[in-house]
Amino acid sequence: MNRIGIYYAYWAQDWIVDMLPYVDRAADLGFDQLEVHAGAVARLDAAGRAALRDRAAARGLALSYCIGLTREYDVAAADAAVRAAGIAWLEQIIRAVGEMGGGSVGGIIYSAWPEQMPAGMLDKRPALERSIASLRRVAPLAESLGVLLNVEVVNRFEQYLLNTSAEAIAYVREVDSPNVRLMLDTFHLNIEEDSIGAAIVAAGPLLGHFHIGETNRLPPGRGRIPWAEVVAALRQIDYRGAIVMEPFVQVGGEVGRDIRVYRDLRAGRDLDAEARAALAFTRAALA
Repeated sequence: MNRIGIYYAYWAQDWIVDMLPYVDRAADLGFDQLEVHAGAVARLDAAGRAALRDRAAARGLALSYCIGLTREYDVAAADAAVRAAGIAWLEQIIRAVGEMGGGSVGGIIYSAWPEQMPAGMLDKRPALERSIASLRRVAPLAESLGVLLNVEVVNRFEQYLLNTSAEAIAYVREVDSPNVRLMLDTFHLNIEEDSIGAAIVAAGPLLGHFHIGETNRLPPGRGRIPWAEVVAALRQIDYRGAIVMEPFVQVGGEVGRDIRVYRDLRAGRDLDAEARAALAFTRAALA
């Protein structure tokens, strides 16, 4: 049975916030998992990480971690100093998550986010090779601490290196670590893939984490994602990992700016009520 989770930024408007209130909120709504900001956890001291870990355990909630690396930590950058800073930051995150008991760190951990292809670049292979080399550097640490690194496939308007399942599969195979896999998201799949189901099936055992959300960034059940196709594909590959919803509906703050939420998508609806309804919808779809 898949754990069903939600990303804290559904409620938050900034990336670095106190995660403890979202543990209780997610647990109260009946979720099995909360996804938090990996950088926020890495910046906590040992006591802060212990408090977050213990609160989640007390509420019966699993934790996962997500981040989009900023430009100063771009592990695909041409500048070796920037790559070194990114590798060091990823290692700090891996150690912090290892201290939390391990688990999934997903997102744009292979370059910068949001990022466009640099002007004049026609071949992204050199950037991919630098990124792969960086992930190979940090993979042994992840293996030793029980941390799974999931490179997220995102649409062309947010990043340029990994836009399709096929690209991510090739990337993960080149890194060649059991702790480096790929992460798919229905929002991005809808934009880039010829077939959502086929993209999931192609990932097969390399699929380490799965995000869900509607075409319009609303919670599951409020859009037109072909959920029967998604569920059938997940069942075909016997995917047993977490399924985390990642809706973004609020204007303002760092989250609204970076996700480009330019209008209030709540339509007067209560956020908690919508999350509870999306959880029920997801469980029914999976059943």
